[in-house]
Amino acid sequence: MRFTPTPAQNVLNSPWLLPGALAVALLGGWLSGQLGLAVPTLILATPLIVAFLIVIFNNPKAGYISALVYSFLLSYLTRHFIDLPAGTAMEIILVLTWVAVLFHQTVRPDWRRIHNDLCRITVIWFIINIIEVANPAGASVTGWFFELRGSALIWFMTVPLCFMVFNTKRDLDLFINIIIGLSVFGALYGINQKVNGVDAMEQLWLNRGGAVTHVIWGQLRAFSFYSEAAQFGSSMAHVALICGILAIGPFSWQKRALLAGAALIMLYGMLVSGTRGAFFVLVVGAFVYLVLSKRVAILILGCFLAAGAFGVLKYTKIGDTNPNVFRMRTALDPNDPSLLVRLENQAILRDYMSTRPFGGGMGVMGNWGKLYNRDKFLSRIAPDSYFVKVWGHYGIIGFIVWFGFMLYILGKCAGIVWRIRDPVLRQKLLALTAGYAGILMASYGNEIMNQYPSSLLLYTSWVFIFLGPTLDTPKPVTTLARAVYA
Repeated sequence: MRFTPTPAQNVLNSPWLLPGALAVALLGGWLSGQLGLAVPTLILATPLIVAFLIVIFNNPKAGYISALVYSFLLSYLTRHFIDLPAGTAMEIILVLTWVAVLFHQTVRPDWRRIHNDLCRITVIWFIINIIEVANPAGASVTGWFFELRGSALIWFMTVPLCFMVFNTKRDLDLFINIIIGLSVFGALYGINQKVNGVDAMEQLWLNRGGAVTHVIWGQLRAFSFYSEAAQFGSSMAHVALICGILAIGPFSWQKRALLAGAALIMLYGMLVSGTRGAFFVLVVGAFVYLVLSKRVAILILGCFLAAGAFGVLKYTKIGDTNPNVFRMRTALDPNDPSLLVRLENQAILRDYMSTRPFGGGMGVMGNWGKLYNRDKFLSRIAPDSYFVKVWGHYGIIGFIVWFGFMLYILGKCAGIVWRIRDPVLRQKLLALTAGYAGILMASYGNEIMNQYPSSLLLYTSWVFIFLGPTLDTPKPVTTLARAVYA
């Protein structure tokens, strides 16, 4: 019997193997010398990228889960690998997942899943943002492009995709477990920063300007692996609120104890961030939960507890020896210098915007304003609030449209949760709805809901709440209905 070598054996026995390997090595070395570390990094990452593509195209849901996890790690990668296009990688993951959905070999896309109000709002807002490139204020097109990515593109790519691939009760449980697990890790990382200090790359970030807002009274405001302390603290409050609501839900005592423990860890993470706006995530979110819980006694008790906590922070000096508690207390001080500066900026903006109903154009405020619109007046005003940023970019007309969408989504979420019959599902969706309400309020004080990971957490939460009627326990058939069907 004659032995026939396989293709792999032919390659291994080829006389061209060694020269070919040397040529590839020399080419890689030369490209590395010309283009830097990007080339060897790409070469080393190629097998992982190929494996990732295989996984996504076999199971598009894995792509969405990857994007969700990556949203937590993106800022860490940006800070520690300065030249890494970490933000672009998020968009690539979402695009590849969409391609996998469209060209999946065995499962055809069910487009009926995206025929809903949330997807319609998503498309309308994306179209408005595309039209904004022609804003008469004449802002930079480059600034518009970069602002578009955070304000509308990720929203546009994420919401319909979640409806398509991440839409079952098991997916809801997986989503909650992922955000709790990563948030607890983020809290511990932030606490470690506070106790043991930051690493070399984080210190470099502070030295390059981060210290202005992150070292207050000689004390570090922990930022963990998030973009900055405000995002870290608000995200901690957001997920801690979700855990707290779940901890009083219809679950086993072991699960409730774990959820309560996770909530406490994240609340401490919120405290070391020194983010005063995070306090309002808890207050507003808890109030929304109490109202939607349909339990009058709990609502009254919760209001008394909230009033007590407010009184302690507002009218006492308890805990002032702790810098974190003292800074949190300043959130309730109407004479706080930071608040007065913000109000002054808003007064200046109000006068300027009175003759500009369509705003100054996307990308004219914030980081992109400083980079690409330095000649514009609005680029010199710090927004300090996502509400103010939307107002500055789109004008009062665009702000009313955006805020109307936000309130419509919140109202629709509340209405859906109010009618859910499954008590376990209801508690989970209650937690997500309360979390959205809290983050929406926190975004009045800082840019929160348009930053990672809060943006993906909100978009995914919206989808699962809108899926609530589909995931709910079927409505029982009445005796009369049985007779009719019989």
